[in-house]
Amino acid sequence: MSTIAFVGLGVMGDPMARHLAGAGHDVVGFNRTPAKAEPLVEAGGRAAESVADAVRGADVVALMLPDTPDVETVLADVLDTAAPGTLIIDFSTIRPDAAADFAARAAERGMRMIDAPVSGGQAGAENAALSIMIGGEEAAVADARPLLEVVGKTVVHVGPAGAGQTVKAANQLIVAGNIALLAEAIRFLEAHGADLPAAVEVLGGGLAGSKVLEQKAPKMLSGDFGPGFRIDLHHKDMGIVSDAARAAGVVTPVGALVAQLVAATRAAGDGGLDHSALYRTIARLGGEDVR
Repeated sequence: MSTIAFVGLGVMGDPMARHLAGAGHDVVGFNRTPAKAEPLVEAGGRAAESVADAVRGADVVALMLPDTPDVETVLADVLDTAAPGTLIIDFSTIRPDAAADFAARAAERGMRMIDAPVSGGQAGAENAALSIMIGGEEAAVADARPLLEVVGKTVVHVGPAGAGQTVKAANQLIVAGNIALLAEAIRFLEAHGADLPAAVEVLGGGLAGSKVLEQKAPKMLSGDFGPGFRIDLHHKDMGIVSDAARAAGVVTPVGALVAQLVAATRAAGDGGLDHSALYRTIARLGGEDVR
C-alpha cells in the first residue's frame, strides 16, 4: 500500500481520493477549502494543512486541479518538498505543452510525473468508472497503473508526456459538440410536440445513442442543470483545444462554433452550471426568455 498525497478535493478529486483510501492506501488530502477534506477523513483518509504537509513523506502525489496555472503553483511546492523518486500523477485537464514541461521539471528533480486526465464526469468519479488517458514514460505509467485502476475503468497509455492532455482535449471537443447537437435535437423535438422521454429512449437505442445522450438528456428535460461538469471548466477546455489546434495547424470549424456557444453560455451567467446548460443558450437563440 502507498502513501498518497491528494491535492484538490472537488467534485472529481473527492470521490477519487475516497476510492483510493477505500482500497487500503494511506491518503492525505489537501484542499484550499478545508471542509472539503471531511468526506475523505470519514472514509479513512487524513487531512493536511498545506500542500507541503500533504506531500511530505508521500510515495505518490496526485493532483486534480482546475487549470494549468493551478497545477504550476502547486507543483512548485511539490518539487520543493517531495523526495526524489516520488511519482506525481496529474489528473487535471491542462495544456499539453505545459504537461510535457512539468514532466521535464519533475525529472530534473529526480521525480517522475505523468499526465492522466480523466473523462466520465462526476458519475464516473463516484462509480470508479473513469476513462483515463495517460501520457508519460512507460515505467512510471506501469507503477501508476494499479492506482489508476482503482479510480478508472478504461486506463490507456496514449504516448509520452503531454499525450494524455492531447487526447483529453479531443475528448472535450467531441463532448461539447455532442451536447450542443443534443440540445438542438431536443429543442427540435419540443417544437414538433414529440413525447420527449419516448423520443430520447428510442434515439438512445440507435446510432445517435451515446453517453452524452444518456447522461445529459435527462438534465435538459428536467431543467436541472446543477453540476456535474461546469460550463466554466468546459470553456477553459475549449480554449485548450483552440490553442493546441492552432499550434498544430489543424482546422476545427465545428469546434470553433461550439467554443463560441460555450463562451456565450458562460457570458450569460451560466458558467457555474453543468455543461448541459448549453441547452439554455440554444433556447435563447431560438427566442425563448431563459432566466
